[in-house]
Amino acid sequence: MPQVPDDVSYLKAAKWSELLSFLCIGAVTINKPILNLSIKAFPYVPMFIIKPLVYKIYCGGETVKDLFTTSDRLKQRGINNMMLSLTIEAAEGNKHIDPNYIVDETNKSITDFLIPNTVAKMKEAENINSIPPSYVALKPTGFASNAAEVLRNYQNNTEFDDLVNKISTVIETIYTANLKLCQQYPARSSPIVVGVIDAEKHDLQPGVYELQRRLYQKFNKPNQPVSVVGTLQMYLSESAQLLALEEKLAKENDYRLGLKLVRGAYIHSEANRNTIIHKSKDDTDMNYNSGISYCIENIMAEKNNNHSTIGHLVVASHNAESLNLATDKLNQSNDSNPNKNNVVLGQLLGMADNITYNLIKNKGVTNVIKYVPWGPPVETKAYLLRRLEENGDAVKNDTGFNLIKAVVAVLFRRLFRLA
Repeated sequence: MPQVPDDVSYLKAAKWSELLSFLCIGAVTINKPILNLSIKAFPYVPMFIIKPLVYKIYCGGETVKDLFTTSDRLKQRGINNMMLSLTIEAAEGNKHIDPNYIVDETNKSITDFLIPNTVAKMKEAENINSIPPSYVALKPTGFASNAAEVLRNYQNNTEFDDLVNKISTVIETIYTANLKLCQQYPARSSPIVVGVIDAEKHDLQPGVYELQRRLYQKFNKPNQPVSVVGTLQMYLSESAQLLALEEKLAKENDYRLGLKLVRGAYIHSEANRNTIIHKSKDDTDMNYNSGISYCIENIMAEKNNNHSTIGHLVVASHNAESLNLATDKLNQSNDSNPNKNNVVLGQLLGMADNITYNLIKNKGVTNVIKYVPWGPPVETKAYLLRRLEENGDAVKNDTGFNLIKAVVAVLFRRLFRLA
């Protein structure tokens, strides 16, 4: 099967302003030299230029109110939920963050947007389980002003305990909501809302793994929906062994695992990437596909809801082969198995839209979400730069010259009112 579907039908539903944005994206990603030049120039481009041109394609907005508008836009495309990410963190030298502000804003996004938005969609849906959970992505480096040092020195560290407590405050909101709403909607077989611990660079990950395990044990209790999901970066050569270890620890300590599997976002910035990452892309792809296959089989092997050790999986990928593999595995299962709704496919907002379109329109997928960053413009600008730096290959999959040609074709048809 082709790696990336050629179908650009998703562009037909785009607004005029969005088509202009896609033209800009195509122009800056038309080839490697122009992409590299764009990356170097991007920090100096004023935000008043970025916002009208590309901001809405990749970012959900500055306020909780903006998120409702973004949700409506996604719903029109058949995407019924999202993973929110407040883009404030301290790993790269940002010393001005206020962790308490991040806790408050994140909780506000859960109580004022994610929960009511998801419940409203469930009420409208013919099948309550056709609406995926909502998610909030939690960057550990956003919950301490000196987060990198705290995570590196997590053992016997009161500052690390404080970081865990701050994130626990957010997960407590999620956990309480899930218990209440699952009683209110007993036919629901997946959580209503889930907290997702995002990955950091490799040298910070031991602290992140410890954070995840503490949260699993406290909030992912047996016979209850998963409320917290941790991230595994499958481009790491150690990731298969780590997945096995996490499952072993969950069984030994009587809690459930929630997992988000990604290939990895730090390949361009990892200091020791030559020794910690798989030697080839093929090795990474094989490892990723093996990981999602194993998790799906574990989830689907249990016929009763909320009993499997691996209780929830987010397949976070822009790779058509991986997403089709996950979809086919789910389609092979018994439709009456309630655990089917605990596997969700996710892509970044503004990326792999042709693949998302293909999943929804041609495969009938309903379990798809978009990762939606939001927050202060300065912070979201840093996010946009990272998308260029860390996901250049993903950007080029559906942009560049082919994107320009497709957008021009859509504009031509609109201007001349062709079918």
